[in-house]
Amino acid sequence: MKYLSPKLRNLLFISILFFNCSSDRFLKDGQTILLENKLIVNGEEKKRDFANQLIFPKKQKQLFISKIKFQLNNWVKESPEDNFDNWINKKPNRKKRLNKLLSSKQVEQLKKYYLKYNAWLSKNGDPPTLVDSTEISKNIQRLEQYYKNLGYFDVKLNNLRRKIKNNYEEIEYFIDLNERYIIDNIVEEIENKDLKEIYFDHLNNSFLKPGNPFITKSLEDERNRLFKLYRNNGVYNFQENSLQFIAKIDSSGIDKKIAIVLKINPIRKRNKDSLYEIPYRKFKINDIDLFIESKGEEDLGYEYQNNFGDFNIFSKTKLKYKKKAITDPIFIKKSDWYSDKDRALTYRYFNSLRNFKYPSIIYEKNSDSTLTSSIYLTPKERFSLGLDMDISHSNIQNIGMGFGLSTGIRNIFKGTEILNFGIKNTLGASRNSADTNDRFFNIFELGGDVKIRFPKIISPFSLEKLIAKDMDPSTQITFGTTLQENIGLDKQYFGTTFEYEWRTSNKRKFIFKLIDLEFVNNKNIENYFNVYRNSYDRLNIIAINNDLSENYFDENNNLKIPLGTNLFIKNVEDGSLSTLSNEEQLTFKSISERRNRLTVNNLILGSSLSFNYNNQESILDQNFFQFRWKFEWVGNVLNKFLDLTSQKNINGNYEINGVTPSQYLKTDIDFIRHLPLGRDRVFAFRFFSGVALPVGNSENIPFSRSYFAGGANDNRAWKAYKLGPGTSDNNNEFNEANLKISMNMEYRFPVIGSLKGALFIDSGNIWNFQDNVTDPKASFDNLSDLSEIAIGSGIGIRYDFDFFVFRFDTGFKTFNPSLEKNKRWLSEFSLKQAVFNIGINYPF
Repeated sequence: MKYLSPKLRNLLFISILFFNCSSDRFLKDGQTILLENKLIVNGEEKKRDFANQLIFPKKQKQLFISKIKFQLNNWVKESPEDNFDNWINKKPNRKKRLNKLLSSKQVEQLKKYYLKYNAWLSKNGDPPTLVDSTEISKNIQRLEQYYKNLGYFDVKLNNLRRKIKNNYEEIEYFIDLNERYIIDNIVEEIENKDLKEIYFDHLNNSFLKPGNPFITKSLEDERNRLFKLYRNNGVYNFQENSLQFIAKIDSSGIDKKIAIVLKINPIRKRNKDSLYEIPYRKFKINDIDLFIESKGEEDLGYEYQNNFGDFNIFSKTKLKYKKKAITDPIFIKKSDWYSDKDRALTYRYFNSLRNFKYPSIIYEKNSDSTLTSSIYLTPKERFSLGLDMDISHSNIQNIGMGFGLSTGIRNIFKGTEILNFGIKNTLGASRNSADTNDRFFNIFELGGDVKIRFPKIISPFSLEKLIAKDMDPSTQITFGTTLQENIGLDKQYFGTTFEYEWRTSNKRKFIFKLIDLEFVNNKNIENYFNVYRNSYDRLNIIAINNDLSENYFDENNNLKIPLGTNLFIKNVEDGSLSTLSNEEQLTFKSISERRNRLTVNNLILGSSLSFNYNNQESILDQNFFQFRWKFEWVGNVLNKFLDLTSQKNINGNYEINGVTPSQYLKTDIDFIRHLPLGRDRVFAFRFFSGVALPVGNSENIPFSRSYFAGGANDNRAWKAYKLGPGTSDNNNEFNEANLKISMNMEYRFPVIGSLKGALFIDSGNIWNFQDNVTDPKASFDNLSDLSEIAIGSGIGIRYDFDFFVFRFDTGFKTFNPSLEKNKRWLSEFSLKQAVFNIGINYPF
């Protein structure tokens, strides 16, 4: 023992203590474990009925991890400190021997380790789910109330405890619903004339209809409807507790029809021992006062007053905003009836401006049944500064580090606009550099952009009938440029967008890019084959097999770069070299087409429309779905203009200064569904499909607008860009195409504490469709090619840091369409050929 470290000795003694000092049986006499709850309604078991959610506790989980947690809980001591003292003093000489063996200080440390170990067991262990008669009685009460709330007032319930095996029971709940009660008629008892008129004007929207089943939730919905109705129709001080519903039920149980009486009581207030009533009345807006605060000048009065239309604007210093810019967000209108909706829209619009802190809106009653609305705005800091840093990794980049600086200026043109400047610099290291003497950081990128956001639609003609002010409309103009010095292929990028954004509700958002311009200038293209070595190797083999002269090769009998490769490609394409076999010609054509695509300069000018729907209520909501649809049309207007003003080149395409403008149509959809399956257990599903069709002036899609497959957020059994197209052998560094279909399923579950687990199945592929790629393996020709969808499966672990989730997923190739047909299933399903993915946050 003297040769063991103190911590190892302490761990050994703790293990002996826990495994040998517990002789208590896990279950006490009369205790049984709950195996399952069953709900049987009118003689039929209901496994998916909502009423199952009201039955507690839930059945004992039989998963392996659950059994581990069960055992951990079994080892927990109720009084660990007393338990340790009793153990060490159980034998007279035990403490002396331990002090001699470990030292008294180590024995005390042993006790601390013991207490910490017990606390860890308590935190991560789960007690078994026991059958509890008290809980059964509570379940009966909950179920009875639940069905009565649905109109089954004559419901009968009982239960049966059924023994399944030793120490295990299942509980059966038998529900006999009997006849359901329905609504007979609704009687209104509204004395206030204004309230009565509002009620009947909107009666068609009522949740209570004669002949419908009597459901308690319908009463709650009607109460909420009436409360909002009155608050949005001038009744400024209407209170929800003034609404009273009386259900007249036949106590004999013979009549199954229920009459509902609606009463609206006036406001009741107490003055000492007296109770008096205040009748409701409607209020109109009289004055609208807007107060602009000034930072650092809180003690000053509002010395400056400006009038604009129906608005009175007060400020402590000279007004720094255009009057229209700060009154447009106000939906409260003079002489209109008071409305909660107008107040809420005003709050939302001012928040969306990002120029002010949360506004304060106060109403004061006047003596003539009118209101004065006072709106207080506190400007945010005009200037903001942001710094960011990120670390990245890709197939061609071992490591990359990015540093960014951004600054924002609010109210740049005094119309609550926001101007943002951003600069980002990236340094990267790649293992693919052809220059062995190159520096470690051989990838450099420097980019900057300017964005300006206007809180309105900027257009030469009015679009307010289509995009109303309550849709939070905005216009954003962006200019960006980037300089890339890669491992041989350098690029210059310029882009600009002019886009509109608006929301038709909190769940629906539209983005219309009127102008989406992108120009990519590829530089140093002579170094192409130094970078894309797979293409070079295949081209080199073809050249070696065709007995070319020494002019093509270097001293190692390999094609020279770029002289040999360029000469070889030129001679094959112009027909002066015609010794290639049919198979070599197909391979050569694929290499040449890809080289042209990746080195040609791109001019992309088009428009797009996006629609996003997201019904997630909050970040904690786990039962939601998201739908995104996007449609792009690129090059149609530009090429129509060129058709009228210029001639086509020898290849039959229009050009601008030697650059062929891209022309294509593209659309894709993305659907995500999250379904909760219990506490911290979620089933997540995603479907994506997209296609880009070259038309007119183009035969293919620009690389930057193509689809790829694989990676940490796609099919995790393949690395990014390493899946597809079709059944091809993925022999390019970056495999991409113009058609994609993918589907992902993932089951997420808790493990211990903040550690989560996941099981997933990913499927999908990319294909070339209706473009100039002729390889049949890469093309999508008919629906039978859907059999080429790749399937990956795997397991993942995630650690939740609250503000982000660290993710580690392991994907296994379950079905690989690039292999021979008899080897596609499970032939690469091994840890050796698995793909390990690291990511931040969930993939979808």
